[in-house]
Amino acid sequence: MEFTVNQIASLLGGEVKGDGELKINMLAKIQEAKKGQLSFLSNLKYENHLYSTNASAVIVHKDFEPRKPVDATLILVEDPYSSFTVLLEEYHKFISFQKSGVEEPCYIGKESQVGEDVYRGAFSYIGNNVKIGNNVKIYPHAYIGDNVTIGDNTIINSGVKLYANTVIGSNCVLHSGVVIGSDGFGFAPQEDGTYKTIPQMGNVTVGDNVDIGANTVIDCATFHGDSTKIHSGVKLDNLIQIAHNVEIGKNTVIAAQSGVSGSTIIGENCVIAGQVGIAGHIVLANKTSIGAKAGLGKSIKEENAKLMGSPAFDVKDFYRSYAAFKNLPDLNAKLKQLEEKVLNLPTFQEKQ
Repeated sequence: MEFTVNQIASLLGGEVKGDGELKINMLAKIQEAKKGQLSFLSNLKYENHLYSTNASAVIVHKDFEPRKPVDATLILVEDPYSSFTVLLEEYHKFISFQKSGVEEPCYIGKESQVGEDVYRGAFSYIGNNVKIGNNVKIYPHAYIGDNVTIGDNTIINSGVKLYANTVIGSNCVLHSGVVIGSDGFGFAPQEDGTYKTIPQMGNVTVGDNVDIGANTVIDCATFHGDSTKIHSGVKLDNLIQIAHNVEIGKNTVIAAQSGVSGSTIIGENCVIAGQVGIAGHIVLANKTSIGAKAGLGKSIKEENAKLMGSPAFDVKDFYRSYAAFKNLPDLNAKLKQLEEKVLNLPTFQEKQ
């Protein structure tokens, strides 16, 4: 796959300074790039690499003025980092969607519908009455249960398991090991100390443009007709547990090893860092931010809240508390000194 510098500049809405007919076949870091490769300069602390790079072309800000001669052709744009990201996205699409056709052996059930340009990898399983959109890529050893719906341009990586009745939107990416629609953690305690399993009859719905990281699990809702809901634009990292009847609002991001307990509603545009634990049956307002390893046990009603700690509380109060906590050893030593002085003071009778 080769493009000219002029073609790339046209895609980015940029201006070429140098040889626009140079051929580009790969993207690379500016300090590691070779002939035929394209890089970018966004952070000026890397400017010195511009004068020694072997890259054929470099994306720079339109107002950038080199301090030394530059061998590479320059593409002048409004935002070099964003422009390079656009190229990475286009390259990823090309690589991800180049496969099509059916590998053998694989299985598809009765009355299932498959769109155009779909790829079905070897040993993939598709159940009955499944609806698969156009340009969907299903990699080897993926399992898709009965009555599942998958939108256009979605990628189902190797080893993904979609339980029956799951709904996946368009332009989603599900990485290896993802399990969607497994039973929620529902067990009723009995008088003899045992637990009785509560059947989980609902499903999971996932909106458009959702990314779900490797080995993340999303449980189905408890009752038939209810759904665990992951709305459009949500980004979930690896190793996340989303329990039954949870709802995650649009464009919320959650980092690895976090867990959300049952029936909790998370608002839109929230940011949840790694290893956060969120209790069940609470509500988080839009644009809530939660720091790493926090534990949240109550609802957050005001938007734009920033929380840390376990139990979590306002981030400013957290840092003030932490500053005092760090000084506890010194404060304890001073307290002991004061105690000794007070205990050794002479009594009134001794003074007489």
